[in-house]
Amino acid sequence: MRNLSWLLAGLIALPFPPGAPAQAPVAKLNLVIVEGDGAINNIRQRTAREPVVEVQDENHKPVAGALILFELPSRGASGEFPGGAHSLSVTTDAQGRAVARGLTPSSAKGQYQIHITASYGGATASAVITQTNAVAGAGTSASAGSGKLIAILAVAGAAVAGGVYWATHTGGGSSSTTNPATTITAGAGAVGPPH
Repeated sequence: MRNLSWLLAGLIALPFPPGAPAQAPVAKLNLVIVEGDGAINNIRQRTAREPVVEVQDENHKPVAGALILFELPSRGASGEFPGGAHSLSVTTDAQGRAVARGLTPSSAKGQYQIHITASYGGATASAVITQTNAVAGAGTSASAGSGKLIAILAVAGAAVAGGVYWATHTGGGSSSTTNPATTITAGAGAVGPPH
C-alpha cells in the first residue's frame, strides 16, 4: 500500500499538460464515507456493496476533480476491482463523489478494510471502509422465521388439545362425584353449557 501512496504522491507532483485546468490549492480536505461501510458482501452470489465517498473542502463544499485511490487487501477476506486489481483510482464528479465500481468479493469469509486516499490541490485525506464477506443464502432468514412460527403453532395447538382433554375428562379423582358433560361444537366455535 505504501508503494501506491508514493505513486499517488508522484501523480500529484506531475505538471499538468498544456490546456489542462490547474487545481486550486486547498487548505484541507474532508473525506466522507457515503456508502459501503459495514456492508456484508455475498460471496456465494459474488455481489458486493460498492464504496462511495465524497470529498469536501475546508468549508464542506464538494470538490470536483479530486483523485481517489481505493486499496483492498491482497490476501484473505478482500475483493477485486475489474481486471483482478486490488486498487482503483477514480476522479470525483461535480458533486465531489467517487464510486469504486465493479467491486467483487473474494471467496474468503471475514472482515476486511478498504483504505481510501483523496488528494487535490496539494491536500490529502484518508479514510477506511470496513466490509465483511459472508456466505449468505436467500432463504436463510426466511426459513429460520418459518421454523419459529411452526414451533409457536405446535405449542399453541398442544395447549388447546390439552385444554380440550382436561375439559372433557376431569373427574377430580373421586368416583362418587359426577361431572357435567361439556359440549364442544365444531364449526360454530362455541362451547355449550353443562346439561
